Amino acid sequence: MHIAMVSDFFHPAVGGVENHIYNLSINLLNLNHTVIVITHAYADRVGVRWLLPHLKVYYVPLPPLPKNQVTLPNFFTFLPYLRSILLREHIQLVHAHGALSSLGQEALLHAHLMGVRTVFTDHSLFGFDDAASILTNKLLEGALRCVDAVVCVSHTGWENTVLRARLEPSKAHVIPNAIVPSDFEPSSTPPPTEPITIVVISRLVYRKGIDLLISAAPRICAMYPDVRFIVGGDGPKLTALEQTRETHMLQDRILLLGSVRHSDVRSVLTRGHIFLNTSLTESFGISILEAASCGLFIVSTRVGGVPEVLPADLVEFANPDSDDVIRALEHAISLVRQGGRDSHAVHARVKQLYDWARVAKLTEEVYENVLASEPYSLWESMVRTSQLGMFAGPIYLIILVVDCFWFFILSKLVPYDEQLDGVHVEWDKTRWEEARRLSTAPDERALMGYSS
Repeated sequence: MHIAMVSDFFHPAVGGVENHIYNLSINLLNLNHTVIVITHAYADRVGVRWLLPHLKVYYVPLPPLPKNQVTLPNFFTFLPYLRSILLREHIQLVHAHGALSSLGQEALLHAHLMGVRTVFTDHSLFGFDDAASILTNKLLEGALRCVDAVVCVSHTGWENTVLRARLEPSKAHVIPNAIVPSDFEPSSTPPPTEPITIVVISRLVYRKGIDLLISAAPRICAMYPDVRFIVGGDGPKLTALEQTRETHMLQDRILLLGSVRHSDVRSVLTRGHIFLNTSLTESFGISILEAASCGLFIVSTRVGGVPEVLPADLVEFANPDSDDVIRALEHAISLVRQGGRDSHAVHARVKQLYDWARVAKLTEEVYENVLASEPYSLWESMVRTSQLGMFAGPIYLIILVVDCFWFFILSKLVPYDEQLDGVHVEWDKTRWEEARRLSTAPDERALMGYSS
């Protein structure tokens, strides 16, 4: 199969969605499929790049919004780029990721015009009763109105997505996240039990419950003089964390690392004993899995799909309020002081539970079922789109009709000529093997830098 992963969220940005797309793509490549990634430009990173071991990435020249990782929704500007890429790569299936990704939603709309089948993976949970959630849910419902299949990373996420997007339940599938266990092995020499170190690695945003951390950390430091915090991550809540640290004179007890590259996450985790997750909403929580694989005891808020991730003896849950988070941390600190935890045994359990090769096989089955099914005709797509509601229906129908005309104009003005577009690159095998030896992670060393 020829597959295109499309999302605003991809490397060099760091996060769960970015790692999910990368690891899923690599494992699909190992199953002998052709996989490319399409995302927006990052600063001067525009054009075609290669990530090791052999993943081709198109950085489309559409800049993201300031202080945001997503592009401005436009519906039509992206079509010329997407059409050219899908034709050039002979794509059969578009797999979009992220409910907040404008590129992903637009790719689902455009792909139907080219006879390309569509799959969408939702990585987040949203509510139903506030203005932002109502608007986001209606946009998602419009984007998924004619999608061929939807993948969710947890059963809680499945229920949330089916309700938000008013999906037919038979179209939605649950395929959990995974990690590369070899990237998150415990340290051969465990950290000393004094001081007890609580690690937090997260985007420092409201949704991740950083206000709970700001409230709980000074109280824990006052109660336990031998406890310290290491916080990795960046975001708008970083300033509030710095102010809290200054107010309580905890510069030597709360270490703020700022943004942490994914290749450095293990080295941070292995410095700690307890991993703290204070998220207010979470569809899966890949950081919890990474920390458990490194042998840390997990303290987490009981939200979303988090209770599905780990066995009960590896995690202590708390309600999303500061008093209960402190209670859970006290329990975790007492367990660490008692000792006796075998971090390598915990790693072996996590390794057995989660594997990207299995995730890729399950995703491959979804793809096969989609390609074997009958696609929606243009008329069916228009009818389904018109049923979105009194206001959204006509708006989305107009967008669909204009998109059809825009696609027709492009096909006449810019006909695709494979002979002109065909470019073959002779690889320098020595350089390629040396690059593979140096790194197998999607970092700067792994970029091969071929421009289109």
